[in-house]
Amino acid sequence: MDNAKPGEIHRNLTHALRGISGILVTPFDQSGAIAPARLVPIVDRAIDAGVHVLVSNGNTGEFFGLTLEEALAMIEATTGLVAGRVPMLAGVGRSVRDAAMLARKAADCGADGLMVHQPADPFVSPRGFVDYVRQVEQAGRGLPIMLYLRNDQIGTAAIADLCSLPGVVGVKWATPNPMRLAEAIAACPDEVIWVAGLAETWAPVLYAAGARGFTSGLINVWPAHSVEIHRALEAGDAARAAALIAQMRAFEDIRAEEMNGTNVTGVKSALQMQGYDCGPARPPSAWPLMPAQQDRLRHFMTLNKLIGA
Repeated sequence: MDNAKPGEIHRNLTHALRGISGILVTPFDQSGAIAPARLVPIVDRAIDAGVHVLVSNGNTGEFFGLTLEEALAMIEATTGLVAGRVPMLAGVGRSVRDAAMLARKAADCGADGLMVHQPADPFVSPRGFVDYVRQVEQAGRGLPIMLYLRNDQIGTAAIADLCSLPGVVGVKWATPNPMRLAEAIAACPDEVIWVAGLAETWAPVLYAAGARGFTSGLINVWPAHSVEIHRALEAGDAARAAALIAQMRAFEDIRAEEMNGTNVTGVKSALQMQGYDCGPARPPSAWPLMPAQQDRLRHFMTLNKLIGA
C-alpha cells in the first residue's frame, strides 16, 4: 500500500473492511515495556490465514492502558511489521490533541487508515464528536477513517453527520442494537461500510441488519477459524457460521467475564499457552486468569488442537 494514491487507498480499505479487521494485542516484556517485536509471529500467522485488515491500538491492544508515547510507537512498529501486506489501521483517540498527534504519526508511518475511538470523556456532545473527528481527519492528511462507535445514544442524526465527513469510509458498530444499526445504515451514504464490531459471536445478528465484515481478537490465537466464519457468513451459510461460532464461544465467554475485564486477559493467556509470551494485561484489566478460568481456557485450546494435550 506504500505507493498507492489516496483514491486507491480508499478503495483497497473499503474492500478489505468487508472482511475481518483483526485487533492485535500489544506485547509487553518482563519489565512492562512495550515489545512490538513479539508480534511478528502473530502478525505473520494472521496474514497467512487470510485476515483482511490488521489494527493497532484497539481495545484488545489495550489502547487506553498505553501512554501516548507507547501508542505512537505501536503505530510505527505495527506498520513496519505488516509491511503493506494487508491494510493496517492505526487506532487513535483520547483527547483531541492526542488523537491528532496519533493521526499525524499514522500518516507519517504509512498506515492505511485510522480507527477513531469514540471519546470516553464524560462530557461528549454529538456535535462535539463531529468536530473531534473533523480535526482528526485533518491531522491524518487524508487517511481514510473507520469510526469506532460503542455508544449509539448519540443518535442517528449525529451518526449521519459523522458519516458525511470527508474520509469516513466505515463504521465499527460495537453496540448490541441491530435495530439502531439498520436505522443508521438507512440514514447514511450508501458507500459507508458497516463492520460488525462485537466480534464473531455477534456477526450473524449484525449481518442481518446490514453489516459486512467483523472485528476479531480471536485472530491473535486462531485466525484460520475467524476466516472460516467469515467465509460462511459471506456464502449465506447460516448453519455453518453458527456451528463455527459455537466452537469458539467458550473463548469469548471467558473474555466477557468480570465486566469484560478478562477480554485481553483471555487472549494473552491463550497466546502464552501457544508459546507466544506477550506479557500480562495491564490494570485495570484482570491478570492472571483465575484457576477455574485458566482450566476452561486450556480445555478449549486442547479440544481445538491449538495446543498439545
